[in-house]
Amino acid sequence: MYAVVARFEVRPEAVEEFDALARWRITEAARNEPGLVAYAVHRVDGEPLARVFYEIYRDREAFREHRATPQTAEFLARHAQYVQGSPRMELLEPLHTAGRLTDTPV
Repeated sequence: MYAVVARFEVRPEAVEEFDALARWRITEAARNEPGLVAYAVHRVDGEPLARVFYEIYRDREAFREHRATPQTAEFLARHAQYVQGSPRMELLEPLHTAGRLTDTPV
């Protein structure tokens, strides 16, 4: 298992457009990426312009495959017009898991 957290600060005038782009991206990932375990976009409580993407992949290779898709290239080309600054990305390797995630080989 391999996970990514990415935080975006959305421009106030572009919230609807960014959220639509994010919805499109996760739909495409679910449809086309067999190594994807989970992909969610969150609004941060108390920070209406913050969006956090939480992504879980089968392994590092599945994440590399995700990064190489045309959909990722399109998202990366389009998102900058809707956000303030660069996203903060964190790449995560699991130490401990519980629940359904324990069925995913580490």
